[in-house]
Amino acid sequence: KQAEEILLAPANLTSESALRLLGDAARGVDLADIYIQKRAVESWSLEEGEVKTGEYSSARGVGLRANHGETSAFAASDSVSDSALREIGEVARAAKTHARGDIVRPRENGSGGAGEADGKNAKQAPQYDAESPIAAGDDLQKIALLKKVDALARGADSKVENVLARLAASHEIVWMARAGGGVCADIRPMVRLSVEVVYADGGRRETGMGGGGGRAGWDFFADEELRRIALSAVEEARLKASARAAPAGRMPVVLGSGWAGILLHEAVGHGLEGDFNRKRQSAFSGRVGQRVAPRGVTVVDCGNLPGRRGSLTVDDEGTPTRENVLIEDGILRGYMQDLANARLSGTAPTGNGRRESYAHAPMPRMTNTYMRAGSLSAEEIVSSVRRGLYAADFSGGQVDITNGNFVFVSSKARLIENGKLGAVVKGATLTGNGPEVMTRMSMVGDDWRLDPGIGTCGKDGQWVPVGVGQPTVKVDEITVGGTAV
Repeated sequence: KQAEEILLAPANLTSESALRLLGDAARGVDLADIYIQKRAVESWSLEEGEVKTGEYSSARGVGLRANHGETSAFAASDSVSDSALREIGEVARAAKTHARGDIVRPRENGSGGAGEADGKNAKQAPQYDAESPIAAGDDLQKIALLKKVDALARGADSKVENVLARLAASHEIVWMARAGGGVCADIRPMVRLSVEVVYADGGRRETGMGGGGGRAGWDFFADEELRRIALSAVEEARLKASARAAPAGRMPVVLGSGWAGILLHEAVGHGLEGDFNRKRQSAFSGRVGQRVAPRGVTVVDCGNLPGRRGSLTVDDEGTPTRENVLIEDGILRGYMQDLANARLSGTAPTGNGRRESYAHAPMPRMTNTYMRAGSLSAEEIVSSVRRGLYAADFSGGQVDITNGNFVFVSSKARLIENGKLGAVVKGATLTGNGPEVMTRMSMVGDDWRLDPGIGTCGKDGQWVPVGVGQPTVKVDEITVGGTAV
């Protein structure tokens, strides 16, 4: 009701009138939908102890889609109006005109067909508060929050030379209608704080990063969370300042818990998205039911974790989010699907249809992707390594979906010598193959945790917020490339 009042009423539209337009236009196509969105964004930045910028922007628009077989037509407008919605007819005609002759129809299987999620107005408990963080609190409170984190970082170490902090919030209201399906809506808040410190130790300068956030209001940044973010940035810079050259060669690598799950996200998660597998472009294509990892390795994508950065009450096609087990005890169980790829592959949608905004077509994307905990302590895992590397965090990387090859740079790494953590190293680059690394995971820790709420994932030019996580994990062998300090 709130979404309709904000998005439809100003254009003299109702759910019923929009559904009639959609139903009339969608005859003869496999899938047609409307996605209306209003998004407001606020951001503040601080540098050298002073707030430098404060910005606000908002956008509103509608995206129209029609799919026929493997052909998809899409149009978008920044005008939400009766005439804009009537364009769905042109979109549907384009989809039918350019469709291939061999229309693909869903096959039935034991898990339910692709139409399984087409029920009227599916209900899902909200995973976050609908209140806008932009409307909450005045500007002076937000400025005070930035100055507090600045003071915490500087107070942690006298060698902190400068602090750069950015505070951001967004509030999205979305309304969706699917031909033959019904309507649904979602109201999505988001806050994020990122901190970078410049650390000077003699003639050496290093930077460290910290951050956090989620689908919440400004109360997310209580004093304890601000302290964690500030100290995390300072600690990373301090460690870099004392680091020596990373080793090179093939060796055991222990991956830390939490944000180190970004390697799993990139090297494995993208390869389990439905579009890559339907087109047989992934290293995991056609392997459902096969062993892809040792026993004890279970990977899930869960879009309904309350308040998490990657969570959604419903995805951007109106499918309720859920926990999807991708790899269970080492066996590949399935892929992440949106409506279109589920329909074409004869499987059920999994709540992973996502888009950056109304101006983008949806595709299968991750939400919160993580490995479940095992039974070993982190100390047991580290003590099993005679000589190797402990990678607690990563600052960047890339992966080739077709073969799973990846390159990642660890921002927090230490040597492991005779079963104990040793010297801090800098420039450790991990090179390997995602599916191959999965088979070499020999020990899984009991210290599972998610990242602090900082992840953003890019795919085909679209960026969406995501979550990652894992416990401490031992990989028996990865190629490590070192660089001089």
